[in-house]
Amino acid sequence: MEQKEKNRNRYVAFRLTQEEYAALVCLWKASTSRKLSDYIRNVVLKQPVYIKTRNLSLDNFLTEIVALRREFKAVGFNFNQVVHKLHTLQDIPEFRAWMLINEKHKELLFSKIKAIQDRINETYDLWLTDSRHPDGTSGK
Repeated sequence: MEQKEKNRNRYVAFRLTQEEYAALVCLWKASTSRKLSDYIRNVVLKQPVYIKTRNLSLDNFLTEIVALRREFKAVGFNFNQVVHKLHTLQDIPEFRAWMLINEKHKELLFSKIKAIQDRINETYDLWLTDSRHPDGTSGK
């Protein structure tokens, strides 16, 4: 079957004051419409207009937690470098004992970091899910 194309070949123009235009642009930017013409068409034809709503406290939390995740990665990287350097000094008996004791601490630290990273990823996925339209499409 042949699908009928919907060519938009009618042009509608109207004038706005600077304040009206600024208000219109503000409303459009708060929506998920990519183009101003799409937004106006949806409003005029009484089609659904999806508005971006964000949980600001969650956004702030995620900003902080992403920075914390970077710091955790840096701590883990630095810790690995120190342990690797100590492994090169195996000949001294005190270092050997320290390395054996420290290996447990290293595993514990890395497991805690992994748990925190997993929780951050879960929260981020939840945040992404909350920022989608009711029809499942992205709000971008």
